[in-house]
Amino acid sequence: MRSVFACFIRDESGTAAIEYGLIAAGLAVALLTAVQAVGGSIDELFNQAAVDLPPKG
Repeated sequence: MRSVFACFIRDESGTAAIEYGLIAAGLAVALLTAVQAVGGSIDELFNQAAVDLPPKG
């Protein structure tokens, strides 16, 4: 039983896929955070431009 457990601990197959998955998840969170921050700023910019424009007609 001990040798099976030791073999399991030494086995590193699949770790690269897990690491890449964690990196992808971290990048996705960072990207979503950045998009939300920039999206709010752009929304404020367009709203202010709409207020500053003279009315049609």
